[in-house]
Amino acid sequence: MSATTAPADQPRPGTSHRPAAPAEQPPRDRTAAHRPAAPTDQPRPAATAPHRPVTATDEHRPTPATTPASHRPAAPPTVLAVIPARGGSKGVPAKNLAPVAGVPLVARAVRACLGARPVTHVVVSTDDPGIAAAARDAGAEAVRRPAGIAGDTATSEAAVLHAMDAFEATHGRPADVVLLVQCTSPFLTPAEVAETAGRVTSGAADTAFTAAPAHGFLWRDTVEDGATGVNHDKAHRPRRQDREAEYLETGAVYAMAAPGFRTHRHRFFGRTALVVTDPARVLEIDDPHDLARARALAPLLDTPATPGFADVDAVVLDFDGTQTDDRVHLDAEGREFVSAHRGDGLGIAALRRAGLPVLILSTEQNAVVAARARKLKIPVLHGIDRKDRALKEWCDAEGIDPQRVLYAGNDVNDLPCFRLVGWPVAVSSAHDSVRAAARAVTVTPGGSGAIREIAAWLLGPELDTPES
Repeated sequence: MSATTAPADQPRPGTSHRPAAPAEQPPRDRTAAHRPAAPTDQPRPAATAPHRPVTATDEHRPTPATTPASHRPAAPPTVLAVIPARGGSKGVPAKNLAPVAGVPLVARAVRACLGARPVTHVVVSTDDPGIAAAARDAGAEAVRRPAGIAGDTATSEAAVLHAMDAFEATHGRPADVVLLVQCTSPFLTPAEVAETAGRVTSGAADTAFTAAPAHGFLWRDTVEDGATGVNHDKAHRPRRQDREAEYLETGAVYAMAAPGFRTHRHRFFGRTALVVTDPARVLEIDDPHDLARARALAPLLDTPATPGFADVDAVVLDFDGTQTDDRVHLDAEGREFVSAHRGDGLGIAALRRAGLPVLILSTEQNAVVAARARKLKIPVLHGIDRKDRALKEWCDAEGIDPQRVLYAGNDVNDLPCFRLVGWPVAVSSAHDSVRAAARAVTVTPGGSGAIREIAAWLLGPELDTPES
């Protein structure tokens, strides 16, 4: 079916309110007066650092400079986080690009590292161009991993050593502390990364890793003796509170003093410290079932995140189930009627006044959709079989980066668009698979003011535009 757009005499949203950005400039920058403070997950400038971790005895070391050491703060160490992310995966194809809450696993790992204060540089080691692009989009550097250390039998240590060499060649200095961070732990937090790195930068340990308290009775089954206890005597069953604490290695993040790691070529050496993490957040993605669990848990474990005005350059809205409650009323002649929420119209009008392009994108070829778009004075594309293709073409025509687009939807035909944009948003009444793939979920159901809620994320609860 053909796509229908708004009448040609209707101006494109945003074009009458602000000039288009020059082609060579990044898409639609906001003025400094209305741009919120940069989030903590943005890369920080590299700091010049000594070639070893700072220890508690540093303040007593003699300094050749004329200024007394007690008056000169020690330069922070260079802390390099390395995220190994191969393109091949037997258990889950393209695993490291699989989205959880709308964000690829590799990008989730990058964000956790960039949000950790001790980390000065983040590098993703990969043999896959798509992963490299996703890593750069998330704010990390990407290092191309040679084929010799990119196979199934390659060790993570080999990837880290190669990344350290590449970092030193690029930046002209070695790292003092190196972190090994795994993409397969989707619920790793910046605080856990920071604490693990801090155990080594402080001099308290040579290596550190995350571990979760474990209280299970482990067994081994042998042909000779049958089932025997591994961490307990099967004839004695002490209460949980009476047992000595045990910890399960989570595999999420490891920290090593870089010189020692180069010497030992292994993640554990010298004094090792463990960082205790919440066992409820421990999940390693090794097969499709793990990925499904991660997507189901994300709404419960992730810190709620909603975009602001500075994060979005356009808003694209599904219609049925997003701007309506997904029900259709029919009269005797088969004519369709739907219910729309006045609050949604108010929110869309506020977005238009703020200069944000707004588009309705619908699979259904329906006069009701076109009539609603005319009422709202925004363009519409409906009767679309491939919504993601139509969205990409619209973004190209408008000069908008899809990663700067908020797309709101409710059902499985919206998922291809979710994978294309930077802010996939599900209304609270959306299908479970759509909620799981979303980066943000409204509190309000579709057709009950969900678009008004999204507009409030971008413009404030009173729908104040930047101009007001």
